[in-house]
Amino acid sequence: MSLLADNDFRKLWGGLTVSRLGSAVASVVTPLIAVQVLDADALTVSLLTAAAWLPWLLIGLPAGAWVDRVAKRPVMLACDVVSALLVTSVPLTAWAGRLTIVHLLIVALFTGVAAVFFEVAYTGYLPAMFGPDQLIQANALANGSSSAAQIAGPALGGLLAATAGAVTGLVIDAASFAVSFLGLVAIRRPEKPVARAARDGIAREIRAGLRWLGRDRYLRNLMTHGAVSNLALNGYGAIIVVFLVRDVGVSTGTVGLLLSASGLGGVAAASAVPFLVRRFGAARALRAVKAAAGFSSLLIPLTGPGAGLTAFATGTALIAAFVVAGNVIAGSFRQAYVPAELLGRVLTAMQFVNFGTIPLGAVLGGVLATAYGNRVSILIMTVTYALAGLIILLGPFRGRRDLPAAVSGAALLTVR
Repeated sequence: MSLLADNDFRKLWGGLTVSRLGSAVASVVTPLIAVQVLDADALTVSLLTAAAWLPWLLIGLPAGAWVDRVAKRPVMLACDVVSALLVTSVPLTAWAGRLTIVHLLIVALFTGVAAVFFEVAYTGYLPAMFGPDQLIQANALANGSSSAAQIAGPALGGLLAATAGAVTGLVIDAASFAVSFLGLVAIRRPEKPVARAARDGIAREIRAGLRWLGRDRYLRNLMTHGAVSNLALNGYGAIIVVFLVRDVGVSTGTVGLLLSASGLGGVAAASAVPFLVRRFGAARALRAVKAAAGFSSLLIPLTGPGAGLTAFATGTALIAAFVVAGNVIAGSFRQAYVPAELLGRVLTAMQFVNFGTIPLGAVLGGVLATAYGNRVSILIMTVTYALAGLIILLGPFRGRRDLPAAVSGAALLTVR
């Protein structure tokens, strides 16, 4: 309970939770705006997801090198301000009757840019504020509250779409960035400075991060699994709202409730992770949850009207549970394992690959849906996700009970 008693952590955690709630609302209302207000097809809706994640491919590597050089909290504050202004522009133009799909795509792209800098800074901010022994709890709490937001957010988004119009949901998202900003401003504890060698220039620092990552088999394995998984997850996730509304015949309010089901699994998993790690070992737990998430996704293509919705609710809840558990373990491992002065660069090198496949998967899902139908597209993507679990099961974590310890200074010098 030490972190829950920490006033500064509660401010960070509270602001992040509210921001995640706003993002969960936006994840439902944004495709609904495209489908209902702008009459977009499945491919166009998938481009919104692609635009939001494309910045990881465009600027992820230099962003990581730059964030390694600076204090993390000012970066997070600036990102909250920019995101709030961008999201606010959508309801304003919609109420003026001037909203277009191009506007939505531009907002998705530039809020994605802000998200790149925020996520890299946040990942480095936690170990700069809290000890290595607190990272599992900090990440478990953050992921648990994000999953709770995933329960409330889609339900709230669906309710707003049904009663006040989908555009209203983005007002909630904009306000949530303001709450995150205020929570960060209220933190009083200074972050620990990261000791750094002489700066070599952005390009050379990026290469140092890539070289470090390229020589570490554990992080390479996580990166490969993440890339394939994100391709598949977002391949079907980009069209899931279109599938539920147009193929299954679900109402907008019910869409929100169904997507909320995923949060139930995430909350339970986040609270269970510390126990799983203690009882079975972090490496064993990581292998089990990564594989189980993929197999759970095979329930999604079985979704149908009426009782068939149970397959969707169960599948998404199980996926979320295992994904959250895996993210807590893998994220805490990275933060403790990678030297602090390289963390931003190594993280963005991994995310360049991991998140870089998200826009590809989103477009692929839309293309397959256009050619063969939404259900076939979802089936292909979920089977791909299930097979991705073999990457972890057969990789360097096989046979280990616990994850490897942090790299020593001597090893770091050898790699660099």
